[in-house]
Amino acid sequence: MTSSISELLDDEGYLRNLSDWSEDIAEHLAQEKHIQLTPEHWEIIYLLRRFYQNYEHSPAMRPLCKAVALDLGAEKGKSLHLLKLFPGSPAKVAACLAGLPKPDNCL
Repeated sequence: MTSSISELLDDEGYLRNLSDWSEDIAEHLAQEKHIQLTPEHWEIIYLLRRFYQNYEHSPAMRPLCKAVALDLGAEKGKSLHLLKLFPGSPAKVAACLAGLPKPDNCL
């Protein structure tokens, strides 16, 4: 499965085609990033996928926090909470796991 998934990814580890995404692929990508997906992770991943459907781009950190706060509550929309779930760069890591392109203004 690893070799077939790697063929679906670009040089930065993001899916080339959004339609290739599945929960199994998200689990695989999370394992590579040493993240054990919990229901809290999944609610952010699915929120991101809805965000992308509505706005056709992956949100950077500030819009991600705002979207999470509006949809899931202020506590979950805090950057520290998202950083615990998606270490490093929450917007980039969460977008990757959700099968979305890297947010435009993330390096």
